[in-house]
Amino acid sequence: MQHSHEALDRPGGVARGGLLAPLRYRDFRILWTGMTISLVGDGVFLIAVAWESYALWNAPAALSIVGIGMTVPTIVFLLLGGVMSDRHDRRRVMACADGLRAAAVGVLAALVVTGALRLWELVALVAVYGAGTAFFTPAFEAIVPDLVPREELPAANALDQFVRPIALRLVGPVVGGGLLAISTGVAFAVDALSFIATLAAVLAIRARPPAGIPHPSTSSALKEGLRFVRSRTWLWGTLLSAAIAYLAFLGPTEVLLPFVVKNELHASAGTLGLILAAGGAGAVGAAAFMGRRGHPRRDVTIMYATWTLATICVAAYGLATAAWQLMLACLVFNALEAGGTIVWATIKQKHVPGRLLGRVSSLDWLISIGLLPLSFALTAPVAAVVGVRATLVGAALIGAAVTLGAYFLPGMTDIEHGGSGDPGLGDVTAVVPS
Repeated sequence: MQHSHEALDRPGGVARGGLLAPLRYRDFRILWTGMTISLVGDGVFLIAVAWESYALWNAPAALSIVGIGMTVPTIVFLLLGGVMSDRHDRRRVMACADGLRAAAVGVLAALVVTGALRLWELVALVAVYGAGTAFFTPAFEAIVPDLVPREELPAANALDQFVRPIALRLVGPVVGGGLLAISTGVAFAVDALSFIATLAAVLAIRARPPAGIPHPSTSSALKEGLRFVRSRTWLWGTLLSAAIAYLAFLGPTEVLLPFVVKNELHASAGTLGLILAAGGAGAVGAAAFMGRRGHPRRDVTIMYATWTLATICVAAYGLATAAWQLMLACLVFNALEAGGTIVWATIKQKHVPGRLLGRVSSLDWLISIGLLPLSFALTAPVAAVVGVRATLVGAALIGAAVTLGAYFLPGMTDIEHGGSGDPGLGDVTAVVPS
């Protein structure tokens, strides 16, 4: 479940001050240096895409179409991306994926600068971007346990959720708002250049090719991953509830928040950047707290509690009448989301074998966001009928109800009592630290 669309303990938790402990390991340090720079560029991209979409067509349908264009290729290629990340050197998979995304954003920047960009071209280019994401994300999630020792994974996940919102939701949007005052094309160009940092980083870390074992066919590999997910309530229940909850609230959030800022508050792109930056600050605070506190004993319970409360916060987007209120809502939403995501990432890394982690991560994304294109497609017509604000409030209530309901599925909390969620299997995550 990825409750941070465009993002991840051990008994005893993390020692105080342990948030930065994973940076002691060379390859993890190099990877996150490059990723941090690239994530700032991604934050710029988020603002630029939203503003350019409404510049081309000032209606909720514009960003809905762009959102569909970006997510459908991600969904289509995710399973293949997971198989590739389990079969091949994950750093090369990441490098190729980011090269593809850099090329797409670079073309987009050129079209904007020359004044030639049309809506269908924007949709086509973000589709290429989304395809690259489908290969990058499973490889990145699967490579982290290879870079740090098992006992450092909680701190690594907390550091992920600490750095990611600073770069993606705090610094990136603020920089993006400033660049948009110059030109949307300049903003896209900066994002394209930021991918160089990731490319350099993944090529600088040591190669870790998969173990020399016979590979099953692609279909057999996918079936093995599906069987693993299907046999564990904590996995399939969480992914299924995420798919339904995302259908309810993520499309309205992504599409209508920029619309409210631009058309109802009559604010600027800079204001939108500050609102998203407040969300980044909330996520950073949550990650710092989790990094010091460590993994909770009742991890599934805490995860579902934070995600349910976070989804309820979406209602505040529909009730807010001032930018500061949107900033506060975004801060609380992202703080709760980040806390739950840190727990979820560590649960997966603890209970999923290393050889399956790429496939399970791709299934995580695929099932979680599988209905997201439909969510984008429904947002504009629903908002036209019931209104923008009512759509946001309703989306929050439905999404929260679905998320909370999944917690009560039989067997959901079995792993809190020391089991793996599957009789006869223990914690079997394979980790090769560096």
